[in-house]
Amino acid sequence: MVYLTKSSMFLIRWIADLLGILMNGIYILLDKIGIPNVGLAIILFTIIMYALMMPLTIKQQRFAKLNAVMTPEIKKIQDKYKGKRDQVSMQRQNEEIQAVYRKYGVSATGSCAQLAIQMPILFALYQVIYKIPGYIVLIKQTLANSTTAEGFAAFFTSFVQNINATNLNRTMGDGSADQLIDTLYSLNSSQWTSLLSESASKSFSNTLQQTYEYIHKVTYFLGLNISDSPSNIIVNAWHGKQWLLILGAVLIPLLAYLTQVLNVKLMPQASSSNNNKKQPDQMEATMKSMNVMMPFMSAFFCLTLPVGIGIYWIAGAVVRSLQQVIINRQFDKEGIDAMIEKNQEKAAKKEAKNGGKPSRISQIASQSMKNISMEQENAPSGNNTSGGYQAGSLASKADLVRQFNEKNRK
Repeated sequence: MVYLTKSSMFLIRWIADLLGILMNGIYILLDKIGIPNVGLAIILFTIIMYALMMPLTIKQQRFAKLNAVMTPEIKKIQDKYKGKRDQVSMQRQNEEIQAVYRKYGVSATGSCAQLAIQMPILFALYQVIYKIPGYIVLIKQTLANSTTAEGFAAFFTSFVQNINATNLNRTMGDGSADQLIDTLYSLNSSQWTSLLSESASKSFSNTLQQTYEYIHKVTYFLGLNISDSPSNIIVNAWHGKQWLLILGAVLIPLLAYLTQVLNVKLMPQASSSNNNKKQPDQMEATMKSMNVMMPFMSAFFCLTLPVGIGIYWIAGAVVRSLQQVIINRQFDKEGIDAMIEKNQEKAAKKEAKNGGKPSRISQIASQSMKNISMEQENAPSGNNTSGGYQAGSLASKADLVRQFNEKNRK
């Protein structure tokens, strides 16, 4: 894969162009106040972007909170029809599950719309941070001062081929102007040292030295080259016995792991639907495995990818954790009952806006109520509610939804 100075991915490239304007603006502001640094720009950029996405995050987390309560009920329905694959059973299972969604006033698609909006933005964020020269004008111009110098292209192409670095050969591609810039930006400390040494007698040596001094100043964050990977930094620092540099490089994947663990702990978790069982069901076991593996995957990615990506990953995890704390407190203050009531009111207003015509989910839920009610008419009597349904049963809950809908229509 050949990397260009800007992202060329379909759709993502246009979003990245817009986000790149923000990143460039942040860097220019830092330059104006005398602290131009790409690492600091990435942190500020990440904070601003997650702040802008806060409304979408709240909607997504609201569904996650309700889903944590709904999951045990849905699991009971799925257990009820477990092993039944005939059309009638499958239809009835679907109807009862839809009735649960209706009871909580949410769509069966949940937060899919929010995710559909967020995912392209997150991919674009990654592209902007990964391809810094394409979006920060001052850095691209500084690199271009060297790459456009007479004789540099041929010299640099030969240099990259001789050091036989896989990542640089891939980035170099066919040696276009953009690819020369990308490759020069991707050099680590030892490669820069070799390049400056071999170009000492060239006509562009002074220009290249000035480029190095500027790039070194703005692309090093807490002593780490943000275009280099922690794994590579550790290897080179080990040979040079630079123990503090090793410690800094190790902190990147370590902090990525710890912040991801914090994210997982703060996320709403579904109540267990099988407290009487010794072993968790397959879905719960899968979720637990993912919660364990995700922090390790974060650490691995941040160990092998450039430090700039690690800074973004850690900053994003910290911001998400703070957002989650605020959201959790707000949800706890609001209460699950008030949350459900608010969702039901929104659903009722949406139906009223559509001329009183119920949504497809409402129709399914209503049909489910009728089916369940017919079943309960012939059921043995017990501790019934005033509506004639078994206390705590799905039918009694469905009847409450029916009463709520009738009340709102009046």
